[in-house]
Amino acid sequence: MNESLRVRMEDLFMEADRLISEQKIGEAFTKLTSITQEMPEFGKAYNHIGWIYETKYKDYPNAEKYYKQSIDYSPDYLAAYYNYAIVLSTLKKWDELTALLNKALTIPGINASTIQNEFAIMHEAQGNYNEAIASYKKYAAATFDDKQLDTAKASIDRCKKKMELFS
Repeated sequence: MNESLRVRMEDLFMEADRLISEQKIGEAFTKLTSITQEMPEFGKAYNHIGWIYETKYKDYPNAEKYYKQSIDYSPDYLAAYYNYAIVLSTLKKWDELTALLNKALTIPGINASTIQNEFAIMHEAQGNYNEAIASYKKYAAATFDDKQLDTAKASIDRCKKKMELFS
């Protein structure tokens, strides 16, 4: 890969990221699509395009498509796994979500507690409360944040209440 092109694309990407934080979504989208046209294998740009489709346009099929491309081109870019998981959960694509979360757990640097929380949410959404509780416990075990521990405890308690109601 041409190093000067890669550096230029990284600079454009950082500009697009800044524009997103400034709520200049249209300008950011234009920069991101120009990156993918000039350097189609620049996976981080696809993640941000997916995020725009997901959060700004609520266009989940396009968000899904771009998150997939991000992971295909940049499998070590962690943000794409987190974002894609949320879209798959929103779309109730449980088999695909399970595969993605299992893959994510193999990626160096991934936040295992976040991934376990996504497993737990998925199980809870499907009414599999025992599996949800087991995943919330894994989430709790993997975190070092007191607020997340409190969230895990509250989530476990919620699942137990649901089990009482629906058993």
